[in-house]
Amino acid sequence: MTATILFVDDEPDLEPLILQKFRNQIRDGSVSFMFARDGLEALQSIAQHPHVDLVVSDINMPRMDGLSLLAKLQEAEDKKSTIIVSAYGDMSNIRTAMNRGAFDFLIKPIDFGDLEMTIDKTIRHVQMMREARRRQAEAERAHASLSRYFSPQIASRLACEGEADGMAVHWRDVAIIFTDVTSFTSLVETAAPDVFGPVINEYVGGMTEVVFMHEGTVAKVIGDGIQILFNAPSDQPDYAARAIACAHDLDAWAQAFRERWKSEGVNFGITRIGVHAGPAMVGNFGGNRFFDYTAYGDIINTASRLEVANKFLGTRICVSAAVAEAAENFKGRPVGDLMLRGRSEPLRAYEPLRAEVFAAPATTQYSEAFAKLEAGDAAAMPAFAALVGSHAEDPLAGFHLRRLLNGAKGVRMQLE
Repeated sequence: MTATILFVDDEPDLEPLILQKFRNQIRDGSVSFMFARDGLEALQSIAQHPHVDLVVSDINMPRMDGLSLLAKLQEAEDKKSTIIVSAYGDMSNIRTAMNRGAFDFLIKPIDFGDLEMTIDKTIRHVQMMREARRRQAEAERAHASLSRYFSPQIASRLACEGEADGMAVHWRDVAIIFTDVTSFTSLVETAAPDVFGPVINEYVGGMTEVVFMHEGTVAKVIGDGIQILFNAPSDQPDYAARAIACAHDLDAWAQAFRERWKSEGVNFGITRIGVHAGPAMVGNFGGNRFFDYTAYGDIINTASRLEVANKFLGTRICVSAAVAEAAENFKGRPVGDLMLRGRSEPLRAYEPLRAEVFAAPATTQYSEAFAKLEAGDAAAMPAFAALVGSHAEDPLAGFHLRRLLNGAKGVRMQLE
């Protein structure tokens, strides 16, 4: 890298002298020099050649002196490191120059050995500051991009140098949440643009804030659908419990959002949520030009199928046994063994419950009826009938009762 140095001095003999003294450095390309006779000419040169790295300026010059030039240079956005040259004993001006932001000073008559060392030191400082600004700019760009996917805490960590390994593609155990909104296509086709825009923006923004509150990763947003990861890119030993807690809060936020817009005359659909856990290929799949941190693997499809299963079950959240078993103190009730499209083996699914709902007598009543259903006990039908009779608002109990009335047996079921 060639350092460009601007000398500002009205002495006519200075230019050839400097070029002679630094001829070796000029020849090997380490430095190049520009010259100006006063502050005004220096400002014009910098305007035409903004790549100037360093200014060496005398104080006493016509039209604009060195101290005035220094003040102008410090006002600019790209402040130039400046060495001030002053007569011996003129400490008042030297003090003023340092107070105005000069990097260093030299005394006339100039000792060229001292000048060379001072220039070397100043150029190292300039290069160090430029590298620091470059890294800061890169970190800010990275943080702006990462903030689309990660909570502020995770984004800040990943934006720092040395955290890039978490972006590399690798196999990792994760929990994944899929959310989707019922009747969304109908909303798109019927809502006015000035209504639809604010509604969907508020919905996605609010759901994302809930995810970030649990330090989850937003892997994809496709229309109304959101794909969320836990335990990626950072380690989260409690990732299954986090995913379930996040699912509960997403459900509560979406329900409140739906009711609020319903009062405004907008029929926003119900948000369905599916949660699964297992190994997935995760990392940045966007290449060098596009950042796309996401996950691939069978668990992605399974989580999506669990989200769809809610439509048949009447539930809003459906989680796999892999999540339920991995979450400490899981609270929920079994749905059954689902034969999901694309899977040859049944998948035990659960409806997670808030602690107060899990502790209610109706949950115990459901568990007893489900145990009879699983055992093939004929008493399962009256047990579910009694539960629906006392809790007609329980869609999952109603789902099982309808199955039994239609001749189904056991807890294995094909939903799609």
